[in-house]
Amino acid sequence: MTSHDDAVLLRYYDQRAPEYEEIYSPRDTTHGHDLGELSRALRETLRGRRVLEVACGTGYWTAAVAQVAREVVATDASLPMLAEARDKALPKAVRFCEADAYDLAPAGNGFDGALAMFWLSHVPRHRLRDFLARLHGRLIDGASVFFADNVHVPGVGGDLTAPDANGDTFKLRRLADGSRHRVLKNYYTDEELRALLAPFAQDLVLHRGGNFWSASYRLTSVSARGSPGASAPRAH
Repeated sequence: MTSHDDAVLLRYYDQRAPEYEEIYSPRDTTHGHDLGELSRALRETLRGRRVLEVACGTGYWTAAVAQVAREVVATDASLPMLAEARDKALPKAVRFCEADAYDLAPAGNGFDGALAMFWLSHVPRHRLRDFLARLHGRLIDGASVFFADNVHVPGVGGDLTAPDANGDTFKLRRLADGSRHRVLKNYYTDEELRALLAPFAQDLVLHRGGNFWSASYRLTSVSARGSPGASAPRAH
């Protein structure tokens, strides 16, 4: 990670690693049900695949996809997060790899599956198409892709700022050690997601619950996609 905003985000997640999985403690019955549905959906989408996972964090979702995937290469830029993930002692088919989400070369290529859980909201809007082009460049035609992220729930996860000049919003958060952080956190409507993903997605399926949204699709061929990002409209 090189830009100032990337460095801020990385430092935040380095510090948050020991307490990160508290977010997966169900707040209520609906939240618990929605978490279960995400796990079911990602396993259904990526069963039998060789999966590239972006921003795996502590490996919570890596453990879920490892139940059904042929192989998983799980990447993250945060060494403390990767240390938490490696402590899970997941199957041999899982390999953890230090890699920036915008430079996935260390992970290799030729994947027929991809997973990014709660990452798209941390991508600045002006970098969305670049991120997707770089991810898709590591995949083969017809690869299955699964994304999921938060729906904005007032009062959960810190206070949300008004959009800045680039359309990005931020959450103001405090960690257990008392430190305060301003964290990039964008939320998307179904219309924005469809506009972003449809140009290179076959069989796009969007689902929105009370806590999370998910998107799954099969990647079109390189020839059908055209030049990276050329036809993908910017989400607002």
